[in-house]
Amino acid sequence: MSVLGVLVSPTRGETARLARFSRFGLILAVVVAFLFFTLLAPGFIQLSNLRGILVNNFALLAIAAIATTLAVHSGGIDLSVATAIDLASLAFVSAIVLGADVPFAILAALAAAACSGLFNALLIAGLGIPPFLATLGTLFIGHSVQQLATGGGNPVYISFKSVPPALPVLARGSVVGVPIPVLAVLALSLLVYLLLDRTRFGRRSAAIGVEPQLAHYSGLPVRATLATVYVLSAVIAGTAGIFLSANVSAYMPFSGNAFLMNAIGAVYIGTTVSKARAPSVPGTLAGVLFLAIIANGLLLIGWDFYWQQLGSGIAIFLCLALSYGVQRLRS
Repeated sequence: MSVLGVLVSPTRGETARLARFSRFGLILAVVVAFLFFTLLAPGFIQLSNLRGILVNNFALLAIAAIATTLAVHSGGIDLSVATAIDLASLAFVSAIVLGADVPFAILAALAAAACSGLFNALLIAGLGIPPFLATLGTLFIGHSVQQLATGGGNPVYISFKSVPPALPVLARGSVVGVPIPVLAVLALSLLVYLLLDRTRFGRRSAAIGVEPQLAHYSGLPVRATLATVYVLSAVIAGTAGIFLSANVSAYMPFSGNAFLMNAIGAVYIGTTVSKARAPSVPGTLAGVLFLAIIANGLLLIGWDFYWQQLGSGIAIFLCLALSYGVQRLRS
């Protein structure tokens, strides 16, 4: 090692501290963002606003990001979570407009989302198309399906007289004070966490994500695992479509696109909490919370939508740059 290398290289103790900082940098970013907007954003700390962050900014994005986590964990990506959200929303609202009750509408929504996942599974696991290209194609096809089904992409509204009593409860109800959408996030998070971290399926998915060829030659069921990943990802994303429709009592065309990029961003921000820079449910939830606080805080400060997107993008960049910059110092 050169003299300069000795001078600039961190000691073992410094390396350990850098490693801890790198892993907990996202948590620190969440705390800093929370304190920043507490001081500068009027009403940010009010209980009604904090509940709004959880229900309006956090819950639906968290569901979409959990779905995306499954795909990224297996070494792929799912750009069609937006399609799954939209198809579930369309099926849910259409079923209610036709007179179905809420449980049947939920089943119809999940079935519609599953169709998106099955199509991805056919392309990726069956035909061997790379996940990026396959799910991008599904996203485009999903846009066309919505336009054809709604006469060019028109909203579908649930009339006031047709609203089932269970619909407002699904959107704005709570159990022991916890909003139902947040409970859904907790349930789905626990399910996916256990699936990825405590089961053989999760270990297979991780092996495929790290080295797909080696996983194939080792005799792992690569195709079946990938098919399951993308179907499950679509069904989970469809849950967000259900809550979205229940909240506005309507299907709004292409509304799933609003969650796509932030969901992907949250997953990759969340990888910074892992030693191996691997996606995980806790990391994803921390990433979603960070973005939710940023979005709500910038809104309260008075930034319009386009500036909010710029602020969120800068926040993502700074968080990743800090974490990976620290990682380079360690190496």
